[in-house]
Amino acid sequence: MDERAFEALAGATLDRLAERLEEALADDADVELRGGILTVELESGGQFVVNRHAPTREIWLSSPVSGASHFARRGEAWISTRGSERLEDVLAADLEHAVGRRPELG
Repeated sequence: MDERAFEALAGATLDRLAERLEEALADDADVELRGGILTVELESGGQFVVNRHAPTREIWLSSPVSGASHFARRGEAWISTRGSERLEDVLAADLEHAVGRRPELG
């Protein structure tokens, strides 16, 4: 995938995640997307960061629950470079652990 395609796909993914997280976590977190970096600050003190990493054409997740994960585009999804988990599934499971309910991230 070339850089332009990566930027478009990663940007659309971050936009979608930010929108869904803002809706799902309105009472539990501050969600901000700025400069290609999505930050979710939990009221309880934890912080999730999701960002694009252009040199590797990956989306990276930093989670206080599961640590750092990298996701590469495979077909129609961002899949963990260490397994077969989708970005949305890992993030939703970690958020469920952190706030007690699982957001629907698609």
